[in-house]
Amino acid sequence: MPLTQSVVESLAPDQASLKAATKLMKAGKWPLRQSDSVSELIWGECQGSGSNPYRVIVHTGDHGYKCTCPSRKFPCKHSLALMWMYADDSSAYTAAPVPDWVTDWLGRRRGPSGSAAAGKTQGKPKNIKAAANADDAKEPVDEKTLARRAAAAEKRAANTRKSVRDATEELKLWIGDQLRGGLPQFLDDLTDRCRRIAARMVDAKAAALASRIDGIPARVMELPAEERIDATIAELGKLVLLIQAWQANPDDPELHRSMISSQTRDDLLSSQTALRVKSTFEVLGDRITTRRDGLVSQATWLCNLQQSDHRFALLLDFYPAGGGVKRNSAFTAGDRFDAELVYYDARQPLLAIIAEREILDASVLPWPAVGGHDPYDDYVNYLNKSPWCLSAPMQMPEGRLCKAGNRRYWWQSSDGKHVIPLSTKPPLAALGATLTQAYGVWNGWRLDLLSAQTDVGWLSFDD
Repeated sequence: MPLTQSVVESLAPDQASLKAATKLMKAGKWPLRQSDSVSELIWGECQGSGSNPYRVIVHTGDHGYKCTCPSRKFPCKHSLALMWMYADDSSAYTAAPVPDWVTDWLGRRRGPSGSAAAGKTQGKPKNIKAAANADDAKEPVDEKTLARRAAAAEKRAANTRKSVRDATEELKLWIGDQLRGGLPQFLDDLTDRCRRIAARMVDAKAAALASRIDGIPARVMELPAEERIDATIAELGKLVLLIQAWQANPDDPELHRSMISSQTRDDLLSSQTALRVKSTFEVLGDRITTRRDGLVSQATWLCNLQQSDHRFALLLDFYPAGGGVKRNSAFTAGDRFDAELVYYDARQPLLAIIAEREILDASVLPWPAVGGHDPYDDYVNYLNKSPWCLSAPMQMPEGRLCKAGNRRYWWQSSDGKHVIPLSTKPPLAALGATLTQAYGVWNGWRLDLLSAQTDVGWLSFDD
């Protein structure tokens, strides 16, 4: 059965899902929409609330579907939107070879027992035209209602600021107590002490600050024992700097993001003052970490290949751990694409989201030249502007990787001026190669290499 509006209507789990799908039916929400007529497949990538887009696949013949979002409605709003847009205008979908991630889904899916539309849900009637016209039917909001909502929002913000300010005063006292009690004793009970004060920050609505404190044990204990006291002093010192900066300017967007929460993707996209950069970007690598709060953090690092300003970008996404949810990254190290990135407001813009993206078939753009670049310059620049930052990307000049024993690895510049320890074991091929250029993330103690250009080819340093 052809994929028509009536089929989409019948597949929708409820009217609310159809209404939610209408908000996704904009070309800017879909950096990728492609099809293959032979296999009767359409697929796309939809920019959701996170930095990494959701991947959606639909079989136009039997109406099977798959989306990487964690929704418990089937089909989800992303799948419905992809079907609906195809039913409206299939010519908007670019013909392309079936990518590996779509082929993988085909290999794992069960064969259909008939048209998926035949198994439509029962219940309240659904109407696709009503969903499309839902926004037009909304009654205008009067000025008094808008003023009342604005006043309520300001009151909530003021209450949050007071709650967080009280909690930060408590946090400063707590930091003083840990120093007076002795850092060796603090390290012996590091996890429990950090967990208790982090819980207090959560209660005070300082969720971002709580997450940072909760991560202290992992960051400190991964270091050798002889470095842990110095690392603890640095962690506590940066906390004090962050608290003092926020107390002096609680409305600062960067500080608000570090203490409480970040603005939403939609708010950032609609901002008239947000920094926007159009360029060609390369994926340097990504890092996936399971946090103590039950969320999985996915950090994707990008390099700007066309501009010396705003050379780096970080896409950060979060999703629940466990529960059967598995998120496949929409990016692979080495991928290149044209995109417009929108950066969150910061003294040194780094965290960003993708507004629009176009995949490149090929690109001969080289990495930005290093020249006489000191690898520590990038980190120093970030610290000078935001001294509370925990890490920063670095561009490395020519060098080699060295090894001592079974667990010690480091990068050494060819001129011998810099020796930087590595956080993880590099691939064997990298130990015998000359790294003509490399990118990594430095946290003040260890370098996490992402990717490198070498005399034996390009290398990715997956963790």
